[in-house]
Order: sequence, then structure tokens, then C-alpha cells
Amino acid sequence: MFNLVVLTGRLTADPELKTTANGISVTTFSIAVERRYRSGEERQADFINIVAWRQSAEFITKYFKKGNMIGIEGSIQTRRYEDKNGNSRTAFEVVANNVQFVESKRDSAPSTTPEAASFSNADVNDFADLGDATDDDLPF
Repeated sequence: MFNLVVLTGRLTADPELKTTANGISVTTFSIAVERRYRSGEERQADFINIVAWRQSAEFITKYFKKGNMIGIEGSIQTRRYEDKNGNSRTAFEVVANNVQFVESKRDSAPSTTPEAASFSNADVNDFADLGDATDDDLPF
């Protein structure tokens, strides 16, 4: 079974970094994603809720602002809760696993674009040491 979501859209507001009681960084925000349309039809957008944790949350809040285009790879998650009136509700959101810039440096605000092009939750221990390998030893 697959639960994979890939989206590109524009942030509808500046993302805000929060911290859980356990000290874990988190941000929630929404992006506007245009629907496909035919010539002559009015453009429409869906507003998708996104949640990002830990280093991804810190990366997003540091480098993205309202209106910036963002690429997101993640999965759909549902969450049940009770609203203030005691009604049972279900929230659908995308949990971001990988985020990246979609616009070029020239297209986005000058002070908000970092040198890195994307960010993943990969850890330095996830990669093997190549040791003394030369370019001739590499498989690509």
C-alpha cells in the first residue's frame, strides 16, 4: 500500500516555529495548490494543511515566507479531535518528509533564499563512507 503525496504550491502565510512540551520543533501551515483547468475556465486552488517536524520545521520557518513556492513530499495523516462544542472532528493533513525550493533565487525574495536547494530528514549516519574512492570508482 502507498501513502505518498507530492505537492507544489504557495504558502498562504508565514510558517511559525513552535516547540512541543518535549522540546520537539514543529510547524503547521497551508499551501495553495492550483487545480488543473481547461482553457477559458477560471483557475481554482485547494488549500492543503501541512505539518513538519524537527529539522524540517526549522528549515521551513527559516527560509520560507508567505507567497513562496514550496515543493513537499510526504504522506496523508488523519487525526481525530473534539471541538470546543464537543463535536467529533477529523483533520486531514500532509506530514512533510522532504521539502525543497521550487523557485530560482532570482524569483524569490533576496534575503530568504539559502545556498542549499532542498532538505531531507536524512541523518549523516544514513550514508556510507566512500573512503579513498576516486571518481573512477564511483558508479555514476
